[in-house]
Amino acid sequence: MRHLLTLLEYRPHEVEQMLLLSRDFKTQNYGGGGYVQTFAGRIVLLYFEKPSTRTRLSLAAAAAQLGMQAVYVTPNELQLGRGETVADTMRVVSRYAAAVAARVYRHETLEEMARYSSIPVINALSDKHHPLQALADALTLWERAGRLRGLKIAFVGDVSNNVATSLAVIGAKLGWEVRLIGPRPLWNTKIIDELSQDLSTTGGRIYFAESIEEVAGVDGVYTDVWVSMGFEKEAEERRRLLKPYQVNRTVMELAGPRAVFLHCLPAHRGEEVTDDVIDGPQSAVWDQAENRMHTAKAVFAYLLRG
Repeated sequence: MRHLLTLLEYRPHEVEQMLLLSRDFKTQNYGGGGYVQTFAGRIVLLYFEKPSTRTRLSLAAAAAQLGMQAVYVTPNELQLGRGETVADTMRVVSRYAAAVAARVYRHETLEEMARYSSIPVINALSDKHHPLQALADALTLWERAGRLRGLKIAFVGDVSNNVATSLAVIGAKLGWEVRLIGPRPLWNTKIIDELSQDLSTTGGRIYFAESIEEVAGVDGVYTDVWVSMGFEKEAEERRRLLKPYQVNRTVMELAGPRAVFLHCLPAHRGEEVTDDVIDGPQSAVWDQAENRMHTAKAVFAYLLRG
């Protein structure tokens, strides 16, 4: 039995297997053959400390299409909100559910949940990693570029956040060149050291840069909100710091005509991205959002089949 807290603990071929499974599920979705209720009668617990649109709905849809029922709860709906320990909660939940997908403020909460769980724990977003998003990003780029390996992707803006980190991780697993473009105070260069073995194995490359001109010649340009959940007190300073990194038409022209635009959503239009980019012909954000559902099915199937 395995968890999915980050993609760091998965080998490159295992990440590829999840993406192949995602593609198969998506093909099945559009093939007209209906859904295979592989895990009928099981329950998936969705434990969310933070609001969610895409993650919550994609997990619920994925569970339903596999024959499972998703039960959504917040901390105040469990005895966790009244002092019951994570350990006791997970020992009980493990007797009822087939898996737990948890969106938490602190990554350490996920690690504690996994420590006391006898069922798979899936990271539905933490302050450090967002592996479900990274899988959907990779599937989207694969569809648009026509290949999975050897891609070049630029993440522009808050290069310290969970989405940028998970993009770097999956990029290392798949042999990508990941350019993390943003202000130097937000650089998290430790991630390169953590991924050195994978980069050596796959031939991938990760580097940080301050110049927006580093987007030239990439297969994808990715951005995210400048003020992530939990950083509201730093909002004005972050907007000042990140204003030069808005993804607009000029940036996409610099990237080139083959570059697709990605955003994990929700978008703050007029801040990190302009309307003409997110709604433009190079945008893949709606396919990217849909792919959250197909990759969620793959994660459930991969973990529950053992």
